[in-house]
This record gives sequence, structure tokens and C-alpha cells, in this order.
Amino acid sequence: MTKLSEATRNKLKSVSTATVATALFKRGLRIQMIQDVRPLNPDQPTMVGEAFTLRYMPAREDLNTIDVFRDRSHPQRKAVEDCPAGAVLVMDSRKDARAASAGAILVTRLMKRGVAGVVTDGGFRDSAEIAKLGIPAYHHRPSAPTNLTLHQAIEINVPIGCGDAPVFPGDVILGDADGVIVIPAHLADEIANETFEMTAFEDFVTEEVGKGRGIFGLYPATDPQTLTDFAEWRKKNGR
Repeated sequence: MTKLSEATRNKLKSVSTATVATALFKRGLRIQMIQDVRPLNPDQPTMVGEAFTLRYMPAREDLNTIDVFRDRSHPQRKAVEDCPAGAVLVMDSRKDARAASAGAILVTRLMKRGVAGVVTDGGFRDSAEIAKLGIPAYHHRPSAPTNLTLHQAIEINVPIGCGDAPVFPGDVILGDADGVIVIPAHLADEIANETFEMTAFEDFVTEEVGKGRGIFGLYPATDPQTLTDFAEWRKKNGR
């Protein structure tokens, strides 16, 4: 897994999924947003980290009994213990929240190991407990039944689909109040730098619109005066 630099990580923590989505769209990447997931706690911090993946398949009853958890190589348990600090555990649960992808005990373990966050396109059990932990967590909806009911954990750290978005191990995952977006690993530094600059401009525009200024010539900056005003704003605000 390619290690995300601290400079890139910090820049991405200061930008939004909306801004990143625009930067990716410019590059022809249109389906990077993980669909139908939301934060368990709307006040949780921005989530940034490299993707470490877990893939579920439909459970086959004779192979998915409660006894499988005795095996230390069980993919779900192994994913929890192997996911690197600073990474995000991303789970392909086939967009099926009828059974949980994980619960509070496993998410607590991830948090204690320094994992940056957890995402599933299914559901979490113990969702109220997870929401209080402080680790960024995203799911479709709460789900009480054990994962064994419908999901068979089959592989870790392989390419997956999560909420219709392609996720490759090492891709950079960004999550905020709007949801979760996947940044291809080779574009992470480039996207971080571009969106950091975009965010400064958008903050300037927001301030100007708040003062009553119209958007024509301002957003986008087709009026040369806009760039002059933006340069003065950056100097004044140290941006």
C-alpha cells in the first residue's frame, strides 16, 4: 500500500467531497462517490486514509456458521487486525443492509489500532454505540442481525465495489458530512493540491456572495477583477 504523505493527508482533511468530485469530474472520473452511505455521527471529523478492503459474498449456510469465528484467518476478523493505522476499512456488503457488516466491538478495535475510519455499503449493528466512539464511520442504515446471516467474508485487500464505486487497495478515501469519495491512488497528491487551491477560492466566493455580490463573473471567475480581488483576499487572509 502506497503511504499517503502527511502534507497530502492534511490538505485533503481541509477540503470537501464536493470539491474533490468536481476535480475528478474534470479528469473524466464520474462514479467515484460511494452511493447511499451516510455518517453515523454528523459531527464526526473528516475521514482521510488509504483504502484497505474487505469483500463479502452471499452466505452459503453450511460454510457460514457461528463456528467460523474460531478461525483466526477468518477474513472479517483478520481485516480488523490487519488494517493499517491511518487507513480506512472499506467493506463491500453488496449494498445489502439486511445483515450487519460489523458491530461496535470490531469498530472499537479498529479505532484503538489507529484506523482512520470505516465504510460499508451495508449496515452496522450497535450503530448508536459506534456513533459515540469518535471514529468516522459510514453505512447505509442500522442493521441488527449478525453478518453471518447473509454475508460471507471472503477476501481482504482486493479490488471491490462499494456503493457502486470502484475501490482499489491504496486508493484514498475522503469522507465528510456529504458522504464518501474514492480518489485513485496515483492522483492523490495532484487532487489534494488542486482542491486545496479550489477551496481557498470557494471560501472567497462564499464570503463575497454573503456580502451580496452576484455570481456572474465571480463564479466562475470570468471577470478579471475577480482574480484581482481574490489575490487581495488571499494576502489579507494568509491563504
